[in-house]
Amino acid sequence: MPELPEVETVRQGLAQWVIGRRIAEVRVLHPRAVRRHSAGAANFADVLVGTTVRDVRRRGKYLWLPLDSGDAVIGHLGMSGQLLLQPAAAPDETHLRVRFRFADDGPELRFVDQRTFGGLSVSAEGAELPAEIAHIARDPLDPEFSDATFVAALRRRRTEIKRALLDQTLLSGVGNIYADEALWRARLHGARPADGLTGPAALRLLGHVRDVLGEAIKEGGTSFDALYVNVNGESGYFDRALNVYGRVDQPCRRCGAPIRRETFMNRSSFSCPRCQPRPRGPASARG
Repeated sequence: MPELPEVETVRQGLAQWVIGRRIAEVRVLHPRAVRRHSAGAANFADVLVGTTVRDVRRRGKYLWLPLDSGDAVIGHLGMSGQLLLQPAAAPDETHLRVRFRFADDGPELRFVDQRTFGGLSVSAEGAELPAEIAHIARDPLDPEFSDATFVAALRRRRTEIKRALLDQTLLSGVGNIYADEALWRARLHGARPADGLTGPAALRLLGHVRDVLGEAIKEGGTSFDALYVNVNGESGYFDRALNVYGRVDQPCRRCGAPIRRETFMNRSSFSCPRCQPRPRGPASARG
């Protein structure tokens, strides 16, 4: 599942190519791609034709394109969604789901989604912030993100630290990969109780989350297969800098201990057994 760095990379690419362009045609080639648009595929196309894209914004793992009509296009990439800019003459992708053509005859925008878990919809009067994603918290790279508010909320959570980091109503954009990487940098096991962290420890963890996300954006995100690419179809390279995620049995780059894999919420967690010891009890759970 693409996380904040991957979605931000796509946002930056879209911003270069679609802002200020008027939509001339929309073709929905697979109805599941717009299943979240309750009025249906025909309405999705009708309300967009003739509008102009004013911006490309992001909240957590969601993108939205404010339009001059006051509405917005919301996009979520799901497991395999891609938003690609292609010349009109380029062959259709095998899993092309939605095509946007613009009045200037420049590159068209294509939504490609092999597994169809992602999707697009129109948010009525959602240009400023779509109501459908307003419940999602700001991410730590947002200028209006409050460190103090986050730390206080984190320390009230009676749950494990990693579960708290993945809670999109507390902190958006962080998924399995970057949670593991930030926890490794902070020398914290993901099972540590969130309400056992001291204020300074919580701030240090937040700093590591922010650093990991920022570094990943500079590398274009993390690509483990061909499903995540930017708008030009290019992969990200942050996988080369991962310290724990996906490195089971490889030596920790800090202490040399073999990286362990543990089951977590039907997924995998990766950590260093020496740098990130499992919590043993209430006394050792304090950060």
